[in-house]
Amino acid sequence: MTETPVPQAADFPYHLTIPTRWRDVDMYAHVNNVVFYAYFDTVIGHYLMTEGGLDYTTDNVVGFAVESQCRFFRPLRFPDIISAGLRVAHIGNSSVSYEVGIFKQGDIGPVAFGYFVHVFVDRQTSKSTPIPPAIRAALQKLLISG
Repeated sequence: MTETPVPQAADFPYHLTIPTRWRDVDMYAHVNNVVFYAYFDTVIGHYLMTEGGLDYTTDNVVGFAVESQCRFFRPLRFPDIISAGLRVAHIGNSSVSYEVGIFKQGDIGPVAFGYFVHVFVDRQTSKSTPIPPAIRAALQKLLISG
């Protein structure tokens, strides 16, 4: 079985710099695995707000995380600075599948790579709802082909 190649930094059209924090480190002196999911959430949320116009406090639509996964390749340590790369693998009517690469600043190969799926829902009913046009347009800019 051939393993799919892991994307490199240049394969992600959007990057957000995130500093590691002292509190991110576990008893093994590296950034704990659960913190990577916070990095995923941070880069996605930042993109939706800055590029898609999402106002998470007042908009009628919110994104619910319904699935995520992460593969780890090597550790991060405090005070490493990371670059979180973001791209979109699939856009549906109410859902989007993101791919996220976590890179130690200056490296081209990831320390971690994973995916994250949002379903957009109506804030009041929690029922799925179509992705708003401004957010869809922003997501289209990150959509990878094939």
